[in-house]
Amino acid sequence: MARVVAVKHETKKAVRSRSSAITTQAGKSLRKHWQLYLLVIPLVVHFIIFKYIPMFNVVLAFKDYNIIKGIWGSPWVGMKYFNMFFHNPVFFTLLKNTLYLSLYSLAAGFPIPIILALALNEVKNARFKRTVQLVTYAPYFISTVVMVSIIMLFLSPNTGIINMLLGVFGIDPINFLGNPNMFRSVYVWSDIWQGAGYAAVIYLAALAGVDPSLYEAAKVDGASRLQKIWNVDLPGILPTTVIILILSVGSIMGVGFEKIYLLQNPLNTVTSEVISTYVYKIGLLNSNYSFATAVGLFNSLVNMILLFIVNAVAKRVSNSNGLW
Repeated sequence: MARVVAVKHETKKAVRSRSSAITTQAGKSLRKHWQLYLLVIPLVVHFIIFKYIPMFNVVLAFKDYNIIKGIWGSPWVGMKYFNMFFHNPVFFTLLKNTLYLSLYSLAAGFPIPIILALALNEVKNARFKRTVQLVTYAPYFISTVVMVSIIMLFLSPNTGIINMLLGVFGIDPINFLGNPNMFRSVYVWSDIWQGAGYAAVIYLAALAGVDPSLYEAAKVDGASRLQKIWNVDLPGILPTTVIILILSVGSIMGVGFEKIYLLQNPLNTVTSEVISTYVYKIGLLNSNYSFATAVGLFNSLVNMILLFIVNAVAKRVSNSNGLW
């Protein structure tokens, strides 16, 4: 018994000693880098006020919101709004449209920035490389509203440039935005055109960190350009690629609301109506805030589950550290 007490005493002493060492080290770091910590404070305050504190209001999904009683004074209704959403006749259509559009965007949009970055990394002409980077990066700064206006002008059945070019070859005008089967492709490929250049910058930064001696070794071994890309470049950017893939899959249910809503019309709603636009129309325009919160919480839970799954798979398959 005395031995057990002695062991516990030694354990507590070791824990206190370790805690004291960590505190001392943290104090030294704070005194040495106090300017950096000062710069971080506004960001931390921003996240606490605008991200973490609003999380407490997620209880709205389980309440019948009354504007007079407020969020915390409104009566509890449990899973009422979740059941209302799950038993809605359009639930599976919304889920299918959301997943289809997200997976299409991921499958088509994920590899293109990687290919662009690898191609630019092989370009030796600095002026041409900068020009291509500028041309591909610039569309990222176009606002969503302006982007949608450009798409509508280009694809207009009567005055659009695309249909004018088709007319030259004797092809009848196509109503791209009025065809439900074409909506997804219009949305995805215009999104790729707008964001591929920006995403490629991340991979170019990762390529810049690849050890130059690996390129020299590959050259000595007589590796071709494709072999160098496959055996040096791709393994070098693999950790970055895995992280971006995990983050992309983790937000797979969060399809961009603005662009879809602006491109939407009565002819293409069969494929363009996704969860976010449905929540806006049914939940917010009709002031049903509890319903909108319930659907938003469902989206977030699905994204969180996917994030954990993909992170675990990535760690097992690629031997990387993942996000955590």
